[in-house]
Amino acid sequence: MLKYTIGFIRQTDRVLLLNREKPSWMGCWNGVGGKLEPGETPRNSMLREMREETGLSFAGIGVEFKGVVTWTVEGKFVGGMYVFKAELSPDARYETPKKTDEGILDWKTVPWTLHPENRGVAQTIPQSIEAILDDPRCYEHRCYFENNRMARYERREIPPDVERIEDGHALQEALAGGFLRKGSSI
Repeated sequence: MLKYTIGFIRQTDRVLLLNREKPSWMGCWNGVGGKLEPGETPRNSMLREMREETGLSFAGIGVEFKGVVTWTVEGKFVGGMYVFKAELSPDARYETPKKTDEGILDWKTVPWTLHPENRGVAQTIPQSIEAILDDPRCYEHRCYFENNRMARYERREIPPDVERIEDGHALQEALAGGFLRKGSSI
């Protein structure tokens, strides 16, 4: 299994983002999420992280699995995370900016995250956010980093049942497609 989850909470034309005070992506706007706890499913981890980081509970209405983000650094696979989306009712009130232990939560519009001059979002957001929020399919978002910058990005459709693969080798095969070399592990 991958070790992390990330989620994007949308309300109408805006998305709730966290300006992180801790690595990784410290000082950048990104989704909410974190590390899976032992024995925890990716979905349960995401529900827990959303509740802990925002105070919002999506247990009754759930979250939607949207794929995975995987990354290599200097040609070596180093990690990945399960991606989820949640929708907050248009009439729900969630006031921001809001200071949390993780950073500052605030609503941002998708065009703001995509603006070519915006250097304040995590480097993976501009390439993936529209597919995560609006495309009904699940994707693997492959991010290749060199010299601390994202040098290349690829996206390929994956089956939604990837979320439920518990065996690391089976997950590696499901995501292989030339990305994970033999000998790499998830």
